[in-house]
Amino acid sequence: MHRRQVGRSGLVLGASAALAMSLLATPSANAAEARVSTGHTSAAGATTKTNTTANTAGESQLEWGPCPTNPLVGPLPPPMECTTVTVPLDYTKPDGATIDIAVSRLAIGNPAKRRGVLLTNPGGPGGPGLSMPLDLLNLGMPANVLDRYDIIGFDPRGIGASAPVTCGLTLEQGYDSNIPPYASNNAEVAAQAEIAKGVAKQCFDHDTAGTLRHMSTANTARDMDMIRAALGEEKISYYGISYGTVLGSAYVSMFPDRTDRVVLDSNVGDSALDVDGFRQFGLGAEDRFPDFAKYAAARNGTYGLGRTPAAVRDNFFKLVARLDQEPVLGMNGKMFRLQVFSGLYSDQSFPLVAQLWQALAESDTAAVRKAMDKSTSPGLPPVGAQVAAKPGAKAATPNPYDNPTSAQLAIICNDTEWPGDVATYKRNTRIDRARYPIMGGSSANILPCAYWPAPLEKKVEITDDGPSNILLLQNLRDPATPYVGGLAMRDRLGDRARLVSVDEGGHGVYLFNDNPCALNVTTKFLVDGKRPANDRFCAATSASGLRLTKAQEQLRSATLDRMRVN
Repeated sequence: MHRRQVGRSGLVLGASAALAMSLLATPSANAAEARVSTGHTSAAGATTKTNTTANTAGESQLEWGPCPTNPLVGPLPPPMECTTVTVPLDYTKPDGATIDIAVSRLAIGNPAKRRGVLLTNPGGPGGPGLSMPLDLLNLGMPANVLDRYDIIGFDPRGIGASAPVTCGLTLEQGYDSNIPPYASNNAEVAAQAEIAKGVAKQCFDHDTAGTLRHMSTANTARDMDMIRAALGEEKISYYGISYGTVLGSAYVSMFPDRTDRVVLDSNVGDSALDVDGFRQFGLGAEDRFPDFAKYAAARNGTYGLGRTPAAVRDNFFKLVARLDQEPVLGMNGKMFRLQVFSGLYSDQSFPLVAQLWQALAESDTAAVRKAMDKSTSPGLPPVGAQVAAKPGAKAATPNPYDNPTSAQLAIICNDTEWPGDVATYKRNTRIDRARYPIMGGSSANILPCAYWPAPLEKKVEITDDGPSNILLLQNLRDPATPYVGGLAMRDRLGDRARLVSVDEGGHGVYLFNDNPCALNVTTKFLVDGKRPANDRFCAATSASGLRLTKAQEQLRSATLDRMRVN
């Protein structure tokens, strides 16, 4: 899920300098399009064939070259290399219009040990994925995994370098997050409904290429299978995090016999993020906030947020109420709630949340500005400009996050049909304000999906019919994908999966929270194919499983920071 937008993909990526690895391949001079043939099941269930040239398993004809630069991610230097795969825009019309999917590769470290390819997805939806292999490397992916797989990333359709969609969002509109603002009453839900209706119309007004309606989890899963065929692989392994578990669950259900080893990390619990799934952000915030409250209470002498976790929680509600009456630098209580929620994704963000909170509590505008600047990527407009923007203002300055925000919206809205009556959202926000007071009045509020056309096809049904080759990873206290998502996915996949429950907080398990138990179980599965015979519990610990050098730890920290911002 997104964080700051809410906010960038839960775990959307940034590029950074690659670690020096002499065994990694050097990119060729130019990237080239690749056309392949493979069978696909259409929305109606019939098998269709794409208008592409043939490749058989093990005979990839892709040409690799330099990677395109995403302004939100930056350049991807060698050893990263990229290419494109051409896919149908509409899989029910395989001989019709096509789009190019940008694909990246971090080539295998030891060809003699090669297992195959590990396709990856960073989440979102809306997250660009070309940098994912490099980010996993920089986070400390073990060498014995890198020795066995080509790590593959891709910008999903409509995102980044893959036929990007746009809603024409501007900074002046103030629509910076697909998590709506906190609604304190029915009137605020009604006001947000007008904004949502306008954004929906704006998206389709800007869809001059006709791509928007074909943005869906099912179509992205079909694109993944086209990538598999283009790589010349009979089967692919897969690692997906956050929304990447939605995409992964769709793929293993649509193409079960084309999967090798599958890791689904931080599960949403379904093959789509529908209106009920979206409300789980409220539950996630309640599950996770006590971790931050404990952190802040232990440092009350530094931040002054409360001597006990209960006091910190009480002071949170006092501050949001005050900010709603007296904003500081344009930041009201609604915006502060979203900032805190974003900071719950990682323990590494706790100091930034505490600094912002302290500055707001003291009405220290200089300190607020400094704290907010830390949440902005270099070269992008300061967050203060977005905070000061007024919803409904006329267009002027393009929003740098227009593409990922637009893409996320399209996928969420196209995957399932959302209620179209405002009364439903008034009722849901009333219920969730009481049930999940930190964020429930936001995640139950109305989205542009309420004014979106009906989906072109039904949501993918997750099936327990297929190979038993799936490992599920889930933190007990995840703000974006609560623990119930892991339980739901385990139930839907049945004996095809094993669940690893981790007594940690934050979003992301493998390589993200550095729990030795979870790290070892996952690495062993990817390397040897040995999965726990039964579901597994990993206890909390302060020990590191990665055991990085100081330089590697600094690179890992910088990568996590970049992911947090983007």
